[in-house]
Amino acid sequence: MTVESCPPMTVVNAVHPTQEQAQSFFGAVEDGPFVMVNLLKFRERATYADGRDADLSGAEAYLRYGLAVRAHIERVGGKAGYAGRVTGLMLGEVGDLWDMVALAQYPSLAAFRAMVADPDYQAISVHREAGLAGQLNIKTQGAAL
Repeated sequence: MTVESCPPMTVVNAVHPTQEQAQSFFGAVEDGPFVMVNLLKFRERATYADGRDADLSGAEAYLRYGLAVRAHIERVGGKAGYAGRVTGLMLGEVGDLWDMVALAQYPSLAAFRAMVADPDYQAISVHREAGLAGQLNIKTQGAAL
């Protein structure tokens, strides 16, 4: 089968995993450190459930989350990595490019689970939810370059 004859890839941005996705992800066999690749798509305007800060862009709301999440990643033994705007596409096709890519390294699934379950982390997630139209979170493992 050639690339030209392959069916198109379906991409669905989401802000929260489905229950099935969460069970599959966290139910996987613990297999050590991983890097989460985050492909982010921002809302044009931030949308907070309580109506606050309607003058912020989605990117500005997400920046509040991004600045605060570093401490949470480090608290569980992880490392916040690269983050940058998506500025072009060299190969392939996609209907709508993501706005930003961010990388974070975690020592284990258990550490990641502990972070997202922490009430202090959940408190900052309001900014993530207000800013994101959707995202893809891709777990990767491999050797450093």
